[in-house]
Amino acid sequence: MKKEKLRIAIQKSGRLNEDSLKILKDAGISIDNGKEQLKASARNFPVDVLYLRNGDIPQYLRDGVVDVAILGENVLVEKGKDIIRGEKLGFSKCRVSLAVPKSVKYNGIEDLEGKKIATSYPNTVKEYLAEKGISADLHIINGSVEIAPNIGLADAICDIVSSGSTLFKNNLKEAEVMLKSEAILAISPQISEERQQILDQLQFRLKSVLNARTSKYILLNAPNDKLDDIIRLLPGMRSPTVLPLAEEGWSSIHTVINEERFWEVIDELKQHGAEGLLVVPIEKMVL
Repeated sequence: MKKEKLRIAIQKSGRLNEDSLKILKDAGISIDNGKEQLKASARNFPVDVLYLRNGDIPQYLRDGVVDVAILGENVLVEKGKDIIRGEKLGFSKCRVSLAVPKSVKYNGIEDLEGKKIATSYPNTVKEYLAEKGISADLHIINGSVEIAPNIGLADAICDIVSSGSTLFKNNLKEAEVMLKSEAILAISPQISEERQQILDQLQFRLKSVLNARTSKYILLNAPNDKLDDIIRLLPGMRSPTVLPLAEEGWSSIHTVINEERFWEVIDELKQHGAEGLLVVPIEKMVL
């Protein structure tokens, strides 16, 4: 009997494609990725990768054509609210925002009452405006919407914003952030039991990679009379490791901290007498 393979969809090209392949590689999955291929297989894990248009992926998940996908959370909000959501993957971060011309004085969402808004995210805009009690005329555009105010097609736009440079180039300014988005693992409601078992293995690997990306391994030296104070500052996986140094009265402390607290903790450690701090990236972290 032929063994089942997990079918995973990722975007055909672009940054999301590259980052998706990278996280799979970091999870130990080697993809035979030929140029212009629409489907590729892993050499060392039971998975087939399908390269698809981002906007089509929610329907493929819904129909069970693919079992899982890596795509922007904003796409699920717009086209796949019924799709099961797995891990947030920490890359391809962006905002779905409303923007208006720089020349327009914007006082608040009420300024958009009765106005024309160009967007390729009509469901997201409708829901947001309904929550705010605003009625507007939506113009659905597939492709670049930033030009719409400049040619008189709309008074405002809704689009993805990353750095804001595209808005700036088109004389627009961000007015409302409707949604913050990043890449997410999306799961088909029709996934089979056997493929779910493969997905469980994949999710275990991805969590190990994600934990490592957000953590740092720290080694430091500290005087023994300051150990208690320093240990209280260090949120180890269970508790910090303390080893005596050859020099009497000193110890080496090893632990893992979250990257978000890195500089805050480092400053406090130095204030409490820590020396010789060494910070090391973590490749994988299995909890």
